[in-house]
Amino acid sequence: MTAIRLLQHRAPDGTRSVILAEGDAAHFILGGITSTRALALKAIGAGVSLLDAARACPQGAPVDIAAEFAAGNLLAPIDHDDAAHLVLAGTGLTHLGSAEGRDKMHRAAAETEKQTDSMRMFLEGLEGGKPAPGTVGQQPEWFYKGDGSQLVSATDPLAMPAFAQDGGEEPELAGIYIIGEDGTPWRLGLALANEFSDHVTERHNYLWLAHSKLRQAALGAELLLGAPPEHVEGTSRLLRGGAVIWEKPFLSGEGNMSHTIANLEHHHFKYAQFRRPGDVHVHFFGTATLSFADGVQTQEGDVFEISAAPFALPLANPLTRAEDSAVAVKAL
Repeated sequence: MTAIRLLQHRAPDGTRSVILAEGDAAHFILGGITSTRALALKAIGAGVSLLDAARACPQGAPVDIAAEFAAGNLLAPIDHDDAAHLVLAGTGLTHLGSAEGRDKMHRAAAETEKQTDSMRMFLEGLEGGKPAPGTVGQQPEWFYKGDGSQLVSATDPLAMPAFAQDGGEEPELAGIYIIGEDGTPWRLGLALANEFSDHVTERHNYLWLAHSKLRQAALGAELLLGAPPEHVEGTSRLLRGGAVIWEKPFLSGEGNMSHTIANLEHHHFKYAQFRRPGDVHVHFFGTATLSFADGVQTQEGDVFEISAAPFALPLANPLTRAEDSAVAVKAL
């Protein structure tokens, strides 16, 4: 099946455009469109799919997306003119992981009289995360990451705050949404993502999960259109000095999850404040694969590389640390 994607491009002179990529060869600029969000609103207004709206645009110049990626000319596949109207959030404990890992979790649950909250939430998701169509399933773990100011492209640095104890990758899929004028959430497609968290802070105390998630996040350059794939298999790598120091496959897609995507969407958009017309939402669906879980300690200068079919382009984000900036609250 041909993978159809939208990409946002910015030329060296600052001119923005949107690219339609169908398969491996047919990549061209869409005439008259400067953002994915504008195209999505146009599709909603016309009552057509995002793909149909894209195909209805005049066909512009052909584009070599691999060359534009290498040149750093591809943006994140979605953004908003006002960063405050783009919401980054996500759900965790949503992926099954390996059969061995699941077996260990079940044995631990059976042998331990008192389960951890994480274990209870995971098992509740296994039991009720895939409800029958038209019914509501178990609500997942949920977290907030920030607004659009924290979203970076596939090649931009991911910056740890000066106070962070860790900066670690989370290779996963993210759903991309826009809210219509009547408050209806519309899924535009999926993007490959690095959700990026502070796992040392989270490990210290699970109640610090909220602190560990208030970090930047990166999206791959491509917005995958159409029905979400049932199975996605990718590779997550950590490079140091140009050499791979850790590498592991990861699985995603609904067939590898304990929740349906529809269930995760329901439990995010059931809140009225997340259905504000015109807003954009990037929602991270979770992962089961972390270098941190294998005892890897990241360093400034490391590069997180994440790739997965049917996405043609990877993410390659270097790790940096932000400068310390003292915060002083003043009485007014």
